[in-house]
Amino acid sequence: MAASCVMQSILVSPVARVNGRTRVNQLAVPASYVPSLRRRNASLRVRSMAEEEQKKQTTTPVTPSRAAPQPQPKSTPSTKVSTKFSDVLAFSGPAPERINGRLAMIGFVAAIAVELAKGQDVFAQISDGGLAWFLGISVVLSLASLIPLFKGVSVESRSEGLMTSDAELWNGRFAMLGLIALALTEYVKGGTLV
Repeated sequence: MAASCVMQSILVSPVARVNGRTRVNQLAVPASYVPSLRRRNASLRVRSMAEEEQKKQTTTPVTPSRAAPQPQPKSTPSTKVSTKFSDVLAFSGPAPERINGRLAMIGFVAAIAVELAKGQDVFAQISDGGLAWFLGISVVLSLASLIPLFKGVSVESRSEGLMTSDAELWNGRFAMLGLIALALTEYVKGGTLV
């Protein structure tokens, strides 16, 4: 700050004193071009633009409307998801757990239905021609699950009401656990559950 004051005093005055000798300042600039800092009582005022914006917002008059508009429900924007093969089928991607859950839900219901109808356990169902049905249904359901994901449609954008994407995930998880528990119980027991 001291250097700034010295520089301004040199620029303002045409005559400078250096080591007690008077000499003419060659860098002299007329005083009208350089603001003088010699006024000691000059007040410095700093304003924030945020304060000005706040004052403008508070001073605008609000006119009450006769009928308040009804708030419209916001439509859920369709979330863009990556359609790359490696992203869709990644370990934490949208496809693997959903496809496995959907297959487990159908497999669990089919295993219980065949067990009740024919009296066969899960292993007997698979060895009695159930493997071909399992592979066929798995391919069809996997393709049906992957096609919307490759088109960029997110599962969350299509879930409404009671049937949400989270509910489908949890139902699939329980079906996977149920199918494993059914097979393990029948293996330990040595026969059908029912």
